[in-house]
Amino acid sequence: MDELSARAAALVARHPRDARLRRVGTSRAGTPLWLLSVGHGSRHTLVVAGPHANEPVGGGTVLRLAERALADPRLCEDADVTWNLLLCLDPDGARRNERWLAGPYTLGNYFRNFFRPGFLEQPEWLPEGTDGAVLPETRALLDVQDELRPFFQCSLHGVDVGGAFVELTRDLPGIARRVAQIAARLGVPRELGPYDTLYWPRLGPAVYRIPPPRPGGRIAAITEAAVESTWFHPHRYGTVTAVVEAPMWGVTSVEKAMPPPDGDAVLRAVSRSLRRDTALLAALLARVRPSVREGPDAARLLAPVDDYVLVGPDVADSWDPDTYTLRPLPPLDTARLTALALSARRVALRTAGLLHQLVTRAGEDPSGALPDLDRLIDAWCADYRDGFGARWIPVARQVEYQSRVVVAAFELAGRHARVDSHSGERCWGSQPAVPMHRE
Repeated sequence: MDELSARAAALVARHPRDARLRRVGTSRAGTPLWLLSVGHGSRHTLVVAGPHANEPVGGGTVLRLAERALADPRLCEDADVTWNLLLCLDPDGARRNERWLAGPYTLGNYFRNFFRPGFLEQPEWLPEGTDGAVLPETRALLDVQDELRPFFQCSLHGVDVGGAFVELTRDLPGIARRVAQIAARLGVPRELGPYDTLYWPRLGPAVYRIPPPRPGGRIAAITEAAVESTWFHPHRYGTVTAVVEAPMWGVTSVEKAMPPPDGDAVLRAVSRSLRRDTALLAALLARVRPSVREGPDAARLLAPVDDYVLVGPDVADSWDPDTYTLRPLPPLDTARLTALALSARRVALRTAGLLHQLVTRAGEDPSGALPDLDRLIDAWCADYRDGFGARWIPVARQVEYQSRVVVAAFELAGRHARVDSHSGERCWGSQPAVPMHRE
């Protein structure tokens, strides 16, 4: 987080007339929320990095976008656009992931140091609606949206293991072709059937339409898909929102749109595996809870553990052809079945990783759970690596993919934008930028 802020400040220092930083809010722990703005246009974009604590690629992407906007008049002056780039929406959570961000970039190191807050503490999600938003990070984002009224908003997300895809609140004709070209050029697999979009309209390969918000429970909250969110809040201003997902570890089979030999058998196996893994983790949680609940950060770590243990069996039931009761799954191909299997493994690994941190930070392991957790994490990571062929995608390539897709979506959104955006800043650009340490 410190490096991200320092690099943004250095960029502003190099371009004091065309770029500036301002504080638009404060996190729960008192960390500033910084908005980097580039250009002097009357129309506004808003790009939000770091909405999920474990998805750091957006920080590099917003800096790359700022450099591109400063260097290319077609993105700013010629388009009458100001780029507004929120450096990180959840800086407190992002700081908790810095242990693995320092490397090495292995699956074991990532999941043993993974952190993502409980569903009720994820700042893009509005389970009680806009008026019920209580997190300061959420309120800050809503205020920025209302101030800028952007014609284009982009939320930068990362897929830990899988492929790339895009979600839109409105269709942008041509985006699927652009995504395919960018992904092919950079060697990034596209996810043709992500779990997030299981029942969503498909606008093209790896591009999906986000349905209007409706009440949802904890299963929906895994993806924030079926509930009200900050993605739709600026819809009233004519804003189109794009959620751009970039993978950290790529799996090529997520883009294989071929019929499976026996899809129901695969679903039953995946569901059984998730139930079994969740039961193992629930038993481990019961063993370690008495000795860790008073430890440092215990409440923050236990909240997502409890969420995952609670939803695991329900998710398994929703996939199992013998048990689902709400509605049948859409037609399944190899890509979608792979995505569901990756998601099941993800729920288990995240839970095991959080439990591992609870025990190690407590400084003692009276229940003897740590060896069991290490064994499970190693086995499940090996399954990702050897069973699914998960391979690390270099950070520079993740950033380049995401930034190119954002620019492509921006260009398409600009063709159909309603001019209803503005800045709340008076005399924008008439004064030198204020250094962050003085603001």
